[in-house]
Amino acid sequence: MRIVMFYHSLVSDWNHGNAHFLRGIVTELLRRSHEVQVCEPRDGWSARNLLKEQGAAALEKFRSAYPMLSSTPHDGFDEVIEAALDKADLVIVHEWNKPEFVAAIGAHALRNGNYRLFFHDTHHRMVTEPEAMARYDLSGYEGVLAYGAVLQRLYRARGIRAWTWHEAADTRVFRPIAGQPPEGDLVWIGNWGDDERAAELKDFLIEPCKRLRLRAAVYGVRYPETAKRALSEAGIEYRGWLPNFEVPEVFARYKLTVHVPRRPYVKALPGIPTIRPFEALACGIPLVCSPWDDAEELFSPGQDFLLAKNGDEMTSHLEKLLHHPAGARSLAQHGLETIRSRHTCAHRVNELLQICGRKEPIIEEAILT
Repeated sequence: MRIVMFYHSLVSDWNHGNAHFLRGIVTELLRRSHEVQVCEPRDGWSARNLLKEQGAAALEKFRSAYPMLSSTPHDGFDEVIEAALDKADLVIVHEWNKPEFVAAIGAHALRNGNYRLFFHDTHHRMVTEPEAMARYDLSGYEGVLAYGAVLQRLYRARGIRAWTWHEAADTRVFRPIAGQPPEGDLVWIGNWGDDERAAELKDFLIEPCKRLRLRAAVYGVRYPETAKRALSEAGIEYRGWLPNFEVPEVFARYKLTVHVPRRPYVKALPGIPTIRPFEALACGIPLVCSPWDDAEELFSPGQDFLLAKNGDEMTSHLEKLLHHPAGARSLAQHGLETIRSRHTCAHRVNELLQICGRKEPIIEEAILT
């Protein structure tokens, strides 16, 4: 198939978690000999901030890590985009694109499209900003790839066809790595998130680390000075942006990690864990989560990871894992096996091709050790 994908960015993951899954999906499609073209805005917000903060060397790191991947910059719907669409069999448009751009592609599909056209929603705005999402004209689209069943139901309630298409781990990149020098007890990797989880980070990350006097580090961007001070006062080292493809090596140097989902995913979008737990479990690191409802039974809480109802329970879980290495290893191994059996990018490509009606052999993603 000739596949064209319109996303905010493939090359930058600065405060842009959708790049993680996109890279894995494109890699898997290319491995299966599909032709893939990823198009992203020329002056995209994520890449612009990455260049401003880290310089051109950050983009060179991406090219070294993913030599097979590249993207086509665009300035909006134009003749270049139209030419790409004319040759496509499958087109996927991500919801970070502007409404007018989304509408232009839909209009093209209605006029002369011979391709399957899907909208890909990986955000909480259908719940938190429904008026903004109502601006998206999806009349030319076959349907929506929603990264959770609750989103799928919301689209269907509007009379729009939708399928659940969860994120997953690229296990070529996210895998256990042996032989890394130990650095500490706990590492957390995530962005601040516009105060969508400020209180939760205090209760489930900062205070437990402080109480247990853990050797801990935090990676991520958009941390205000107040947050940096709170980390420092708890003895947690703040290290700023980390290229997502370097995460496995960092996980390998720590004993455990935590997942603290943003509030909208806990309260309004149960069943959507976001990409972070998939990647952590794929790396074989013991994981403890603050409360979220695995409504779609993606995992086995208590066997794949531990779930803490409050800060005291988080502290207790962390202390237990640190003092019982065998139990921590068992937890991590169970989570790793769940990822490999159900939640790799190969599984998601299989699902995508089934949605598209492609009768191709089911292919398992290569597991690198």
